[in-house]
Amino acid sequence: MNGLLAGGSTLLTGADGIPTSLGLFSSEFLGTLVLILLGAGVCAANSLNKSHAKGAGWVAIAFGWGLAVFAAVYVSGPSGAHLNPAVTIGQWVAGNELTKGVPATLGNMLVYFAGQMVGAIVGAIACWLTYKKQFDEPAEDGVKLGVFSTGPAIKSYGWNLVSEIIGTFVLIAFVVASGQTPSGLGPLAVALIVVSIGFSLGGPTGYAINPARDLGPRIAHALLPIPNKGDSNWSYAWVPVVGPIIGAVLAALIVPALLAI
Repeated sequence: MNGLLAGGSTLLTGADGIPTSLGLFSSEFLGTLVLILLGAGVCAANSLNKSHAKGAGWVAIAFGWGLAVFAAVYVSGPSGAHLNPAVTIGQWVAGNELTKGVPATLGNMLVYFAGQMVGAIVGAIACWLTYKKQFDEPAEDGVKLGVFSTGPAIKSYGWNLVSEIIGTFVLIAFVVASGQTPSGLGPLAVALIVVSIGFSLGGPTGYAINPARDLGPRIAHALLPIPNKGDSNWSYAWVPVVGPIIGAVLAALIVPALLAI
C-alpha cells in the first residue's frame, strides 16, 4: 500500500514515504476517530439504559479503552500514532521527531493537534449515531455526558489536576522511553499501559490523560441534539486539558534525564 501511495500521492512524499501534512492529518484523524468511537462506545454500552451491556463495569471500560488504543494505533501508523496532544507535546519536549522524517516544528504539531481534535469530535458523533436510540432514553443526571467526557468522582480541581498529571506522566514516560510505538510490540504495549492506568489511576477522574479525548467529545456533546442531556460541565473541562499537558512535559523532561536517552 505504501508503494502505491508514494507515487504521486497527496498523503506521502516521493519514494521515501514520509507523510505530507495531509497524510499526517489524515492518519491522526482516523486513529483518533477509532479511539473515541470504541472508547466512548464501551462507556455507552456500560452506562446507557436499554444497552445489552449495561452495568458491565469498570473492568470492561478499562479493557475497552485499552483495546480502542490498540486498534487506533494500527490504523494511524504513518503519523506515529500519537492520537493525543500530550504525546505530541511530549515528543517535542523530549527533542524527538514526531515520526520518522517529520520534525517537531510548530506547523507539524498544529497539523497533529487538528487531526486529533477533529477525529475526536467525529468519533464521538459516530458513537452517538451507534447508540442513538439508547441516548433517546431517559437517564440519570450526568450519565449521557459521561459517555463523552470525563468527570471527577470527588470534585476538587487541584487534586483532580494532580490525578491527571500523574496518569499522563506514566503514559508519556512509556512513550518517550520506548520510542516510536507503531512497530513491534508497540501497539499492544501502549494498550496495556492504558489498561493499567485505568485500573490503578483512573478512579479519581476517569483518566482522560488526553486533551483531545476529553475536549473533542465534550464539544460533540454540547452540539448534538441529545434529549435531556444536561450541561457539558465546562467548568471542569480545563482539568483534562491542562493536567495531561503538564504530565507530558514533566515526563519528557525527567525520563530522558534519568534514563540517559
